[in-house]
Amino acid sequence: MTKQIRQLDRVVIRFAGDSGDGMQLTGDRFTSETAQLGNDISTLPNFPAEIRAPAGTLPGVSSFQVHFADYDILTPGDAPNVLVAMNPAALKANLADLPRGADIIVNTDEFTRRNLAKVGYQTSPLDDDSLAGYVVHPVALTSMTIGALADQDVSKKDAERAKNMFALGLLSWMYSRPYASTLRFLERKFAARPELVAANIAAFKAGWNFGETTEDFAVRYEVKPAKMHPGTYRNITGNQALSLGLVAAGVRSGLPVFLGAYPITPASDILHELSKHKRFGVVTMQAEDEIAAVGAALGASYGGSLGVTTTSGPGVALKSETISLAVALELPLVIVDVQRAGPSTGMPTKTEQADLNMALHGRHGEAPVAVIAPKSPSDCFHAALEAARIALTYRTPVILLSDNYVANGSEPWLLPDVESLPDLRVEFATAPNGEDGTTFLPYLRDPETLARPWAVPGTPGLEHRIGGLEKADKTGDISYDPANHDFMVRTRAARIETIPVPDVEVEDPDGDARVLVLGWGSTYGPIGAACRGLRQRGLSVAQAHLRHLAPMPANLGEVLRSYDRVVIPEMNLGQLAHVIRAKYLVDAIGYNQVRGLPFTAAELETMLEEVLKNV
Repeated sequence: MTKQIRQLDRVVIRFAGDSGDGMQLTGDRFTSETAQLGNDISTLPNFPAEIRAPAGTLPGVSSFQVHFADYDILTPGDAPNVLVAMNPAALKANLADLPRGADIIVNTDEFTRRNLAKVGYQTSPLDDDSLAGYVVHPVALTSMTIGALADQDVSKKDAERAKNMFALGLLSWMYSRPYASTLRFLERKFAARPELVAANIAAFKAGWNFGETTEDFAVRYEVKPAKMHPGTYRNITGNQALSLGLVAAGVRSGLPVFLGAYPITPASDILHELSKHKRFGVVTMQAEDEIAAVGAALGASYGGSLGVTTTSGPGVALKSETISLAVALELPLVIVDVQRAGPSTGMPTKTEQADLNMALHGRHGEAPVAVIAPKSPSDCFHAALEAARIALTYRTPVILLSDNYVANGSEPWLLPDVESLPDLRVEFATAPNGEDGTTFLPYLRDPETLARPWAVPGTPGLEHRIGGLEKADKTGDISYDPANHDFMVRTRAARIETIPVPDVEVEDPDGDARVLVLGWGSTYGPIGAACRGLRQRGLSVAQAHLRHLAPMPANLGEVLRSYDRVVIPEMNLGQLAHVIRAKYLVDAIGYNQVRGLPFTAAELETMLEEVLKNV
């Protein structure tokens, strides 16, 4: 059968099913195939917090959305063009997100009376008119997969589990994706069980062949590669990029990297990834709790390593006392907070930006630290390098605020030239620095950086006192002197405030915008897409994005005062907006949501259009 081939510039696909249906794996493999074709991509995994949520229920739905295009894209897409629904729960949970005319591929085998009742369907939506506005493709995924594997040496249960590979094969055919890498992946994944290798490959090819031969799919689609800067690319998640950034920081500084971590969603993947890189001098320790993890990392820094600890919001709360100790000791320490929806346990697998106040102020006493935030998955690499640079140069803790959206999302990453990365080498104290030539003064500061000397324990002649009690300037002796305490507090604050960071850049193509949209962290993509949409409609709007949140760029006040209105979208209740108002006396307009989901470009575009009308 000859099929029509239609060119598209972009597609958004969402795979959805039970958390045991392999939707994350399916989406990841489709993304990898798409990356190989050279499309620009952005992904949004969305899954329950439970290890195995109740099958067939709405809370148990797991989904993976991938947006790919032949041009530069900024978000995983607002609404899917195609939904693959493995059961009634997946259909009901995602139907409201679909635009009219979208394609829905449903696994009809799972639309049983029992499964329909679990999610409140009185009748099957496949049999009434409720899906009349969509293009529905009923496919018996489960039974067709079992039938395709009838001659394979696998149980019926294992055959049924391969239905996600059937779906992947069908979508790979439908969008002209290459699949050689997926077959190699299956060979590696099931290497210990050759029968599962054969079964999953057979299921994938059956799905591909079904698309090729069925009359229900009369059109095949192609999305040409995007035009990108020359170089070598790989698909990368935020947690992977951040991990590689820390490895690069170790290489460029010449220091061992020590990670002290306690497993916590959504930061655990950094521990998993860094544990693979021992050959680069990376040491990982899975501690018994969050406090032990940060204590070990700080101890590693005291011993001359780059100490790192990774966690999420609940863990930062537990680590706060040791972070304060690091402030007092004036030692480098990188704290990675992959934010999630709170408070308390909250929604562990959902995203939020609500830890900014805690990062800026969440310690007892005057305990300032540097705070930075990556804007995208690939930017996590550069943000990790920057965090290490500041920590090593200024002998300070640095909090790196990632979030679940950035950490688990993925996009193409241009592999950098290693020699172009910043030189992070440090000079340890090796000899006494007192005027008499025999005394070591552990708090005699560098006049440029205000950093104190970093003396590795055991260096002859450099014995000195450390601890959380206040230290005397220069000598480091314990001091209760009021004037000395005032001086040390102000000096530690000045060390952070005077860190030179790049000026904030403003994207204002026409130079006549009256409204500035200011963002930080993962809101970069949705804000950028919204501004792009407004400009395409002839409306002028400026965009600026903050990576450095403490200290803030020196030109930020001037930039803010250059616009009639400043709008700050955040996935919290206005934490950055409060800081901007207090620090710069600018009446910033907050636009806030805490749904556990990223902003969509469409909602920001609608909001900003209203702001523009009233300027």
